Amino acid sequence: MLRGLHKASSHWLGKLVMAGLFGFLALSFAVWGIGDIFRGFGRSSLAKIGSTEISVEQFRHAYNEHLQQLGRRLGRPISADQARALGLERQLLSQLTAEASLDERARQLGLNLSDAEIAREITADANFRGPTGQFDPFRFQQMIRSAGFTEARYAAEQRRVALRREIAETVSGALGAPKALADAVNRFQNEQRAIDYMVLDRAQAGDIAAPTPELIGKYYEEHKGQFRAPEYRKIAMLTLSAQDLAGAVEVSEADARRYYEDHRDHYGTPEKRRIEQVVFPNADDARAAADRIGKGSSFADVVAERGLKPQDVDLGLVAKSELLDRTVADAAFAVPEGGLSAPVAGRFGTVLVHVTKIEAGHSRPYEEVAAEIKQQIAVDRARPQLIDLRDKIEDDRAAGLHLDEIAQKYKLTARNFEADRSGRGPDAGPIKDPPSGVDVISAAFGSNVGVDNEALQLPSGGFVWYDVTAIAPSHDRGLDEVKEQVEARWRDDQVARRLAAKASELIDKLKSGMPMADLAAQSGLKVEALWGLKRGNASGPFSIGAVDAVFQTPKDAAGIAQGQSPAERIVFRVTEIKVPTFDPASAEAKHYADTLRQAVADDLFGQYVAQLETDLGVSINEDALRRFAGGEPEY
Repeated sequence: MLRGLHKASSHWLGKLVMAGLFGFLALSFAVWGIGDIFRGFGRSSLAKIGSTEISVEQFRHAYNEHLQQLGRRLGRPISADQARALGLERQLLSQLTAEASLDERARQLGLNLSDAEIAREITADANFRGPTGQFDPFRFQQMIRSAGFTEARYAAEQRRVALRREIAETVSGALGAPKALADAVNRFQNEQRAIDYMVLDRAQAGDIAAPTPELIGKYYEEHKGQFRAPEYRKIAMLTLSAQDLAGAVEVSEADARRYYEDHRDHYGTPEKRRIEQVVFPNADDARAAADRIGKGSSFADVVAERGLKPQDVDLGLVAKSELLDRTVADAAFAVPEGGLSAPVAGRFGTVLVHVTKIEAGHSRPYEEVAAEIKQQIAVDRARPQLIDLRDKIEDDRAAGLHLDEIAQKYKLTARNFEADRSGRGPDAGPIKDPPSGVDVISAAFGSNVGVDNEALQLPSGGFVWYDVTAIAPSHDRGLDEVKEQVEARWRDDQVARRLAAKASELIDKLKSGMPMADLAAQSGLKVEALWGLKRGNASGPFSIGAVDAVFQTPKDAAGIAQGQSPAERIVFRVTEIKVPTFDPASAEAKHYADTLRQAVADDLFGQYVAQLETDLGVSINEDALRRFAGGEPEY
């Protein structure tokens, strides 16, 4: 329906008709006294933070965007009922009030960032880099468009985010984690335990007589739900990506060779140089320093004269592409080893560049990478066609064409398969080659037959359309269908009960003081030992859950854990606990400190925002929020 309205309003006559239709609807709402549908809840404000208001319409727009973004991340749409069940409206309002409080505080402090700085941050964002590693304007436009942003809106949002980040850094950026906390984490992660243990398997359960038909029938009735056939859905799917379109793009040998020359560094190991750089306040000072070096002074002398340390001017061993300032990069890679550049007008001032070491690069020959390059060029050239072809496919779907027909029309490939919620077919095997980056199965199980689903977006910028063509509901299987499974499950339960009882008997004897070796000999078991057990790491017959049981048991005490299968038990005794030493200077300790510092900083910043909201004053229109959460029709 929505596609039909969109198509109908795409020309001037359709727009005139649609305008008349909505005008009539607006008049009808006014006559019947429900004009609040345009005002929202009867009040325009949902929340107020200081002098900043969050209107109902602003919240509705942000809520819809939030649902769409969440759906894209999950690879399936989120229904209104699911959103309400998760309390997303409260979570979003909490986020918006916190952001509004920080924005209000930034205005109070007079904080701002230049357009040039925002542009620099956007172009440096790795998400917007193309195949060459550089900022890709097409990818940038495609990604912000798919997220519902215009360029101006995205830049404005990035400015607000950057200012909030500045406040956060001021509040909690220099915090350190308490040493005692880092020590506790180190012990939790690195404490080791040694145990002696015995494994009780099916052999210790003894002979289990074959069950009678009456017993199997009773077990089946008591556990019928475990043997139900899952719901299966037949799904039609059509994928559109730049790779699908690249096959029709011809790439000449000349274009491929030119691309290779322009991106030679990407096909091998690039040349690297160790570079020192001194920034001067003006060109005259830089020329004077260069003259002194030319007359016998060293670069180190100039560094010392300016009150700098060697580490202040060392840029490290870097490739040309790693230097942000292209002018400085060109100068640095134009001088020989040990050479000094002429004064260079860089982005942050006039600089002198000194090259202390050169590591030669190595490139793969063109012939070795020609096919790869041609494929990459073809994919890049095909990307601009994606949006146009997507719109054509949407129009065809609105016209009633099936995905198979659309695939044939545009020489694409459609797939039809049957799967349960876990992504397995009726043969119990996983569905082969599902599209990467989206969850078509979950999306299909959130839809229904005949529903016109929105396309899922691939991380690479492509799209996946899917339709549910049939549903085979979950149903009980008759005993004759699953008799072997029922008998096997019954036998496993009998073994598990016997082993649990036997393990309890062994534990009682260990607690009475009987040595484990004597107990094992008496019971026909074997005592084995494990050293170096650590939390969260499986080892030998011990699963992660069994290891957790070991770490909940005191030294010299005994315990029981489930083995690798439900019909297996392990009786163990903790023989040694090794407490790790804590070295604050170690790499691992520094990692813990960094992680904890971030956690402490987040907690402190959360307290700052809470106090800021208290100081500014936050008021919530609870009635409006309640109606929104309840999805009441008058809203």
